[in-house]
Amino acid sequence: MSQFFAIHPETPQLRLIKQAVEIVRGGGVIAYPTDSAYALGCHLGDKQAVDRIREIRQIDDRHHLTLVCSDLSELSLYAKVDNMDFRLLKNNTPGPYTFILNATREVPRRLMHPKKRELGLRIPQHPITQALLAELGEPLLSTSLIMPGEEEPMVEPWAIREALEHSVDLVIDGGYCGYVPTTVISLLGDKPEELREGAGNPEPFHV
Repeated sequence: MSQFFAIHPETPQLRLIKQAVEIVRGGGVIAYPTDSAYALGCHLGDKQAVDRIREIRQIDDRHHLTLVCSDLSELSLYAKVDNMDFRLLKNNTPGPYTFILNATREVPRRLMHPKKRELGLRIPQHPITQALLAELGEPLLSTSLIMPGEEEPMVEPWAIREALEHSVDLVIDGGYCGYVPTTVISLLGDKPEELREGAGNPEPFHV
């Protein structure tokens, strides 16, 4: 049975944030709000938790999971970007985008496409997400909370609790946070490529 924390979406209670992070560090899977929709998250290094997320979503290892970071200071550890790409990222984060980037050797193979050294990276602008990342001190491994057979993410905390109370360890009720997933931008080629239209304005990447 999952726990259920009601956390204020603008001024998160530090006590509950600390408890949520302890659940993540202990190998738990959490459902939490972001600036585009609710997401599933776990510790970057926990293979069992990663496998649980893939099972909940019913996705295989060809589906990109995303590193959710607090800011760009962690970027160079996990991804390779040139100066132009870095400027694009700096000008458009935090925000509701997921960027597909070339991964460094620091990223475990199990987190990437089996035939490609790529990863998704995201810097959300949501107080609860930022509070979780600040307390954790490292990225969350994450994916949008889109259930099998559905096209849109789940948006109601009570519905998430009802659907996943036996599948996740914690549901964070941060209120309504939108129902549109992130805009996905690939920075793998010579110029940015929009892979999915979502909550983020794609215009800055039309170069």
